[in-house]
Amino acid sequence: MSLLENLSAIGFTEYEAKVYLALLKEYPATGYQLSKQAGIPRSMVYEALGRLEVRGAVLKAEEARVTLYRPLPPDVLLNRLEQGYARLLDALRRDLNAIYLSQEVGHLWMLRGEERVLNYAEHMLEHAEREVMLVLNDAHLRHLHAAIVAADERNVYIGALLTGEAPLEVGITIHHPPHETALHNLTDSLVVVTDEREVLIASTQGTEYTATITANNNMVRISRQFVWMELFAHRIFSRLPAEALQQLSDDERAALQAVTGWAAGT
Repeated sequence: MSLLENLSAIGFTEYEAKVYLALLKEYPATGYQLSKQAGIPRSMVYEALGRLEVRGAVLKAEEARVTLYRPLPPDVLLNRLEQGYARLLDALRRDLNAIYLSQEVGHLWMLRGEERVLNYAEHMLEHAEREVMLVLNDAHLRHLHAAIVAADERNVYIGALLTGEAPLEVGITIHHPPHETALHNLTDSLVVVTDEREVLIASTQGTEYTATITANNNMVRISRQFVWMELFAHRIFSRLPAEALQQLSDDERAALQAVTGWAAGT
């Protein structure tokens, strides 16, 4: 984006932006000089200068026979705008949440775009109070790691099925066997279940990363149960003595290997 477009994005009109940019290049200046430098009519220059003065973006000096203008330094202007927007956003967050009513009735909401999906997943983690169940690959783990650790520090139970190779040092975690991860198309899947209340399920659909988000009780329970059972099965099988494993049939051994990655002799 150009400087004019960026200034417009933070509330400047086109003429205000042109006048301020002209002042940055040469000041002090009169309204007549600015009209020529900015390439806008004199009547519009004085109107723009008046608005810029009100917002504190220009300073004015009344001389004996002429009025001069200079710009407020960009750092000072932008710092003040940043502080103002921060206060405004804080007030909006407080006031909007005060009137927001959660009225989930089990709809399936769609969210598109991986960054948007991960940001929503992060929001879910930040608001989790009791339990988080996860399925995530290495890239998703890197993005959500800080939020997961923060949830653990709030004494939120963390259960994670990891489909990549990166470790997660908090909660109860297992690494899903790579062959089964690929076989069941979990390579880029993301599942986040929080407090047995809401679930996000995401993966690539065609060429787009898409998530389904819902508080539907059946969807939440099934998703949570999937992660819980994977964690449970791995813990149980890892404790079975070799004698018990030898008593399994070939089909049972194959199923055990598929679910846990266990192999004979381990």
